[in-house]
Amino acid sequence: MKRTYTVVIEKDTDTDMYVGEVPGIPGCHTQGRTIKELMERMKEVIALCRDAGVAEEAPKFVGVRQVEVPA
Repeated sequence: MKRTYTVVIEKDTDTDMYVGEVPGIPGCHTQGRTIKELMERMKEVIALCRDAGVAEEAPKFVGVRQVEVPA
């Protein structure tokens, strides 16, 4: 049986790495040089968190919004 997780991805400009985390699983985050590498590592981290018995919260992903503020 497979389960789908939402991964939030950001680009760290200091390290030029992609950083991903799964909302709702504390400590479930990793990084990679490419999106493909990041997603492979995310699968490993999710499996490790599940095997370690990390309690999952079940947030419902709503979306991403941008807001404009004066500079």
